[in-house]
Amino acid sequence: MNRFDLQRLAELRIAEAKVLLENNCWAGAYYLAGYAVECALKACIAKATQQYDFPDRGRVNSSHTHNLSALARIAGLEENFRERAASEESFNINWKAVRDWSEEVRYRPNVPEHRAVTLYGAIVDAEYGVLPCIKKFW
Repeated sequence: MNRFDLQRLAELRIAEAKVLLENNCWAGAYYLAGYAVECALKACIAKATQQYDFPDRGRVNSSHTHNLSALARIAGLEENFRERAASEESFNINWKAVRDWSEEVRYRPNVPEHRAVTLYGAIVDAEYGVLPCIKKFW
């Protein structure tokens, strides 16, 4: 899997999340929306991987996580997110909603509507969304 595959998966997962939201499937929408961000952050990590360089083992091992805060750090976006959150309250609110996502939601059949809608909005908001921000770096 390469950077472009991960970019495509991010776009696909967020589109699927939208379809699920439109059909009141809150748990599935929440789950896939979070995976969209995970794939986008992993695309940033892939971009930073130099062809023909032997990868750093710690970075590689650390990248195999679903923790969005950890992936933002590994992708080199942590400082950007911190600065933006400090200067833009709307981005701050959105990143807080997104960074707490967990893949463990796959085992929860009931995710409240407001939680799924909030996460999706925090990810796709054109001006303050997490996904448009990540796309600047992927």
